[in-house]
Amino acid sequence: MSDTYALPRRVLADLVPGALARDAVLVGLGAALTGAAAQVAVSIEPISPVPLTGQTLAVLLVGAALGPVRAAASMALYLAAGMLGLPWFADGASGAALVSLGYVIGFVVAGAVVGELARRGGDRTPLRTAGTMVVGNLCIYAFGVPYLALAAHLSPAKALDAGVVPFLIGDALKVLLATALLPAAWAVVRRVRDNRR
Repeated sequence: MSDTYALPRRVLADLVPGALARDAVLVGLGAALTGAAAQVAVSIEPISPVPLTGQTLAVLLVGAALGPVRAAASMALYLAAGMLGLPWFADGASGAALVSLGYVIGFVVAGAVVGELARRGGDRTPLRTAGTMVVGNLCIYAFGVPYLALAAHLSPAKALDAGVVPFLIGDALKVLLATALLPAAWAVVRRVRDNRR
């Protein structure tokens, strides 16, 4: 069996010792990383009321690193804390009255889906990682765009123009970055594991 598939049904977080305490810390760190990445935000109004942020990259990396359950819990924590007033949505925003809240709801699903794909080996090679990240982005759009249409009173076509088109280049760059980072992380894990033998 090749090294690419030598650790089936595992994600990077599974290599950290401990169980309950480890998981709680990792869930909190995943939410905090997403909140920090949200502060890297650039307004693109009037093209879109949704800013360009680093959030989606954080969501995709958290999903791949933590696996489906921990990643979904991490994104649910991020969503709940932000809705309750913690100012860690894009540009320090919080609460439920945001036209971009659908994207954050999509983070929960994207974290779970990317985590499951990573658990099945979807983050071990560049090509598989790219596919996993594209699927994660589609999950985010699947919730973000309809919510944007409703919240901003946009037609479906205008919601796509405002909620997808301006982000395609940035999302492609994030996918490329994840495609470089995740297989490299697994290569380090394999090297460390082989050195311990």
